[in-house]
Amino acid sequence: MKMTMVIRIHKLSRPFSLLPLSLSSTSLFSISHSHSLTLRTPRRRFHSTPLSTSSFMASSRFRNLVHLNAIVSENGGAGGGGSNGSVSSSSAVASTEDDEDSVLGVGYRLPPAEIRDIVDAPPLPILSFSPYRDKILFLKRRSLPPLSELAKPEEKLAGIRIDGQCNCRSRISFYTGIGIHQLMPDDSLGPELEVHGLPDGAKINFVTWSPDGRHLAFTVRIDEEGGSSGKLRVWVADVETGKARPLFQNTDIYVNAVFNNFVWVNDSTLLVCTIPSSRGDPPKKPLVPRGPKVQSNEQKNIIQARTYQDLLKDTYDEDLFDYYATSLLVLGSLEDGTVKEFGPPAVYTSLDPSPDHKYILISTIHRPYSFIVPCGRFPNRVDVWTTDGKFVRELCDLPLAEDIPIAFNSVRKGMRSINWRADKPSTLYWVETQDGGDARIEVSPRDIVYTQSAEPLESEQPEILHKLDLRYGGIYWCDDSLALVYESWYKTRKIRTWVISPGSLEDNPRLLFDRSSEDVYSDPGSPMQRRTPLGTYVIAKLKKENYDGTYVLLNGSGATPEGNIPFIDLFDINTGSKERIWKSDKETYYESVLALMSDQKEGDLNIDELKFLTSKESKTENTQYYILRWPGKTASQITNFPHPYPQLASLQKEMIRYERKDGVQLTATLYLPPNYDPAKDGPLPCLIWSYPGEFKSKDAAGQVRGSPNEFASIGPTSALLWLARRFAILAGPTIPIIGEGNEEANDRYVEQLVASAEAAVQEVIKRGVAHPDKIAVGGHSYGAFMTANLLAHAPHLFCCGIARSGAYNRTLTPFGFQNEDRTLWEATSTYVEMSPFISANKIKKPILLIHGEEDNNPGTLPMQSDRFFNALKGHGALCRLVVLPFESHGYSSRESIMHVLWETDRWLEKYCSSNASDLGQDGDKNKEEGNAAADSAGKVVAGSGGGGTESSSPDNDGFYSIQRSFL
Repeated sequence: MKMTMVIRIHKLSRPFSLLPLSLSSTSLFSISHSHSLTLRTPRRRFHSTPLSTSSFMASSRFRNLVHLNAIVSENGGAGGGGSNGSVSSSSAVASTEDDEDSVLGVGYRLPPAEIRDIVDAPPLPILSFSPYRDKILFLKRRSLPPLSELAKPEEKLAGIRIDGQCNCRSRISFYTGIGIHQLMPDDSLGPELEVHGLPDGAKINFVTWSPDGRHLAFTVRIDEEGGSSGKLRVWVADVETGKARPLFQNTDIYVNAVFNNFVWVNDSTLLVCTIPSSRGDPPKKPLVPRGPKVQSNEQKNIIQARTYQDLLKDTYDEDLFDYYATSLLVLGSLEDGTVKEFGPPAVYTSLDPSPDHKYILISTIHRPYSFIVPCGRFPNRVDVWTTDGKFVRELCDLPLAEDIPIAFNSVRKGMRSINWRADKPSTLYWVETQDGGDARIEVSPRDIVYTQSAEPLESEQPEILHKLDLRYGGIYWCDDSLALVYESWYKTRKIRTWVISPGSLEDNPRLLFDRSSEDVYSDPGSPMQRRTPLGTYVIAKLKKENYDGTYVLLNGSGATPEGNIPFIDLFDINTGSKERIWKSDKETYYESVLALMSDQKEGDLNIDELKFLTSKESKTENTQYYILRWPGKTASQITNFPHPYPQLASLQKEMIRYERKDGVQLTATLYLPPNYDPAKDGPLPCLIWSYPGEFKSKDAAGQVRGSPNEFASIGPTSALLWLARRFAILAGPTIPIIGEGNEEANDRYVEQLVASAEAAVQEVIKRGVAHPDKIAVGGHSYGAFMTANLLAHAPHLFCCGIARSGAYNRTLTPFGFQNEDRTLWEATSTYVEMSPFISANKIKKPILLIHGEEDNNPGTLPMQSDRFFNALKGHGALCRLVVLPFESHGYSSRESIMHVLWETDRWLEKYCSSNASDLGQDGDKNKEEGNAAADSAGKVVAGSGGGGTESSSPDNDGFYSIQRSFL
């Protein structure tokens, strides 16, 4: 249930985009598919969700790696931020006044102005650097979309959602304009050159630079009459003039963007996925089915799958999926406008040109399809073609993968992670499992990395590059003398880094780092990369005067007990010696090095000619970007973004540390309203917003993550919005669920959950900033699961709760959830005891449930909230369920977001702020029941608001999530 991206460096031979995956994620810079750097401007960052410890680089600033094209395919992603536009006329918006007699029959409501004004602040642009770092794009964003956009029809097929009108993923956001700025020699920005020639109302997606940086390519769509989406067409723009024009003169050539869209195969040619002109109308659903729906397992195969949503249901769905997903590839020339068909129509999922632009790696999926797993597990064929359209060879044709075990680190059988080497013109590499993909099987080696040329000689066999005993995690390429190979294992949190010499395989691999991925204090950082003449990115080597060592730059987040202090180390690969050549100002600012900018020359870099892109922020100053130059380490500011919410510019922020009763060190970020004086104002109503995390050791769980100097970015549904309503906010208090050794963390989930929450509550009360009877708890996704459990098992701590898009009955996710990879039948008691649905009779405090009606996240089906609400209501609990039409796991539309804020504010005002300190008989009863619940859950004895004494109890254990699975 955590929206966290796990870095596996599957494709470090190509540049990436480092962008937030949700409106509440950390905003980072990026390197895009198009050999350019793209960074999202600072906006709405709220660290309420811990990083996934399954990431082998979890502590790195580069943790949110996604492709640039994902910017515009996330629900509300590129259009995130606020809105200063009006609400769609199709939706009624009521006043903010709360009529107690009509709260069940309300239309869409608006929160108080002090909250609404923050959410409505204009969004800042996304920045993208050219391949040669001489120009910057300002990609301009729209406001929050209206609900009418989410209400457009969509097809839910094979685990994805498709807008059939424009033949792309549904609900993609867009840019409204593109501004081009020259980066001047003095590191200032030149005047803006607007990309012009676009049709009125153009919606821009998939912006990419040509390899030579002279052109931009992007898709354009415009709404048709009646508000329906128009189809996408490819446009190109000249960077020097800003003039834009369609790539194809034929106006009937449209982009099929269901999986891919287009790629540059050289400086002047694009390979485009198009809608076949002969496709015709969509297939019609037959009135009478062809036959019954039959699934069979007469072979007695063991097939376990999590609760995936939007799967194919019948043969009609299969036909519909083929209809929308099938593309015809065409080559389009910028020079003469010629169009050439490329290969047969197929469901193309990946187009990857070789570094020398002579070949292209093409992936397709094909039948037989599945009704129990999404399209990512369908049969997958990978071929090599020349970039002028000649078939070379088939690399593999993987069968349907319904039987991947649910154990973590299990993978698909056969070739995987097939990529081009970044340091070679056209050499492939891939990985093959030796354990059949089953992480439960003990075998050595577990993975083997192979390499081979694109067109091998008839007798040429793949060459073994490296053997791994853990699961392959990625490669940083440099040259024939140096590459870094990563391997990791989730169960033990082990991560290793190997040094290999790809051109001299007789040289033995050397173990460089062997550490726990949870131990952020020991993270040495990640090697910085430079651009090659081929446009790929490889490890940057440095020259150091009078020294012959092999030096690289390690960029690290610098986790310390005082918070993160990012650094750059000059590291000698051969000896392991390192010299810290830069670190952040830990006293006032939080600074990070985002990219190496001095990477245009061939050969080793000179340390005195280094140039970096950096970011700088403080508690009260929002993020700005700088060019940092050696040898003087002078920094020149290149952006001057306004403060996104000046009304909270003087908010108070403190990273606090405290201790759980079992000795585990905990941390949280405490926010207080502007001008708050505890001596004069007294304790405040308090909202605690968090998300549990799983660890293998107490020491790792107690490490400090984040920086006290980071800017408090506030998302549209962030808990920090209630600073404007004079709340104290305890953001992201660590809720570690620890399973040391062979112990499974979730077996003592409730006990550790209660102990962590009690420690957090006691801390804010001890500091005098929170009123003991006015402390609310809330969370989203797995945080909602946490909230419901705390109200069931620790009612003495909180006056009310807010649970958004959660799952409450773990027996409805019987083949694993979150990071639990045991099945219901293997851990029945754990599934039952962790489910707040089973403890609905214990919940006596007010709970607000919110859920998107179209939630597509595995595990958090809307019926989870519906059934939990009915269970609560059946026991007379004070509860409220709000189901948001058309919304998914995260909320996107302005109407929905504003209403969520209104519901939350009303709940907090009624059951937290106005909660009387003298609770009377009902309050006394709740306290008694709370003490009893605490005794049974974690042997915690406490009085009102969490005070009181503690009795001894065993340690407790539990966890959080992976990838983008919010279970």
